[in-house]
Amino acid sequence: MRFILFFVLMLTALAAGRRLSVEESQFIAFQNKYNKIYSAEEYLVKFETFKSNLLNIDALNKQATTIGSDTKFGVNKFADLSKEEFKKYYLSSKEARLTDDLPMLPNLSDDIISATPAAFDWRNTGGSTKFPQGTPVTAVKNQGQCGSCWSFSTTGNVEGQHYLSTGTLVGLSEQNLVDCDHTCMTYENENVCNAGCDGGLQPNAYNYIIKNGGIQTEATYPYTAVDGECKFNSAQVGAKISSFTMVPQNETQIASYLFNNGPLAIAADAEEWQFYMGGVFDFPCGQTLDHGILIVGYGAQDTIVGKNTPYWIIKNSWGADWGEAGYLKVERNTDKCGVANFVSSSIVGSSN
Repeated sequence: MRFILFFVLMLTALAAGRRLSVEESQFIAFQNKYNKIYSAEEYLVKFETFKSNLLNIDALNKQATTIGSDTKFGVNKFADLSKEEFKKYYLSSKEARLTDDLPMLPNLSDDIISATPAAFDWRNTGGSTKFPQGTPVTAVKNQGQCGSCWSFSTTGNVEGQHYLSTGTLVGLSEQNLVDCDHTCMTYENENVCNAGCDGGLQPNAYNYIIKNGGIQTEATYPYTAVDGECKFNSAQVGAKISSFTMVPQNETQIASYLFNNGPLAIAADAEEWQFYMGGVFDFPCGQTLDHGILIVGYGAQDTIVGKNTPYWIIKNSWGADWGEAGYLKVERNTDKCGVANFVSSSIVGSSN
């Protein structure tokens, strides 16, 4: 089908007495790279979206240069999606907002804060004296065109906590949460429930796992990227948790808690991440917490303008072919994109 459409496009160009335009050539290269196949009906619509996004990407990079941002934007697998489609397929419709009734950790002591290293990455802990078994971070996963980011953020945290408690890294089932978790919480007089591909919240997911007696392994309940009938099997549970907690909205506290307790589930405003290719994301963004992800580390680096910029290392769920091998670095200590506003962790074993 893609060859036929390419042939039609070539014939159209030849009939008009011209070569393929730069945009047409780029679109063909984009389809080949990302294995994009369109019906005849949607081809021209996708091409128009692609051309619009090329202009948008160019404008974003010019703005980044103007303001001295380190962020790099480019054509990636989302370049054929409108902003509305991107939000529908890859972000959550459930906005995360911290409420007073959620459990909250007290601030860590000054001694603990002062003992926290300037940089740390949970992906690189394998073989260390403190963690000889390996790393508590599984490979980057892909949520597909399903607003289930909340489930990947949750499993990423629980995988890490289970590893740090048992020494065994087990991939956990996002599909178990997508299909079976319809737990609700109330804030601002609104009942907000986890709803599979239509979005959800990590605290609801933690409560489901607690009440359910655990979460199944990824191997026995594989991901399908669509809502399905609940098929939970208690004999195939991969991890259990006893409770969960929110983490104070202070990035110094968050870094120390991350170092001492493992990767943390967070929510952030990810609307401007659609075309992210690399660099520290220090670009303007909002505070609508519409995407669940996982902080696995932090550090600092000199940006392209020579500024030493602290950053968070964030594991995303858009596949390893997005961003920096599935990860992005987000500016730290400025609450960039709201990263400090909804931070949480499950707890394995006694919560006392």
